[in-house]
Amino acid sequence: MEDPKSIAELKNLGPKSQEMLAQAGITSVSQLRQIGAVAAYSKARKVNSGVSLNLLWALESALTGEPWQDISRKYRTSLLLALEEHEKTQNQ
Repeated sequence: MEDPKSIAELKNLGPKSQEMLAQAGITSVSQLRQIGAVAAYSKARKVNSGVSLNLLWALESALTGEPWQDISRKYRTSLLLALEEHEKTQNQ
């Protein structure tokens, strides 16, 4: 399978997710891959009050190819801890 060229081509990220990412300044797959799901989610949450954890699961799913349901079940704790750590370092 060819590597997605745009965020719109990533699985599990619909138009609303794409819009939230764009508002956070994330407009390309390479940007998303570079900063990762946790940092992308954190940026999106800063500029969009309606962002839920479902976006974090969807972002990780889009980057890893695993179904978002598996992400939320298997990696929930590690992603939440990584998010907490990321936001702690961003606020220092």
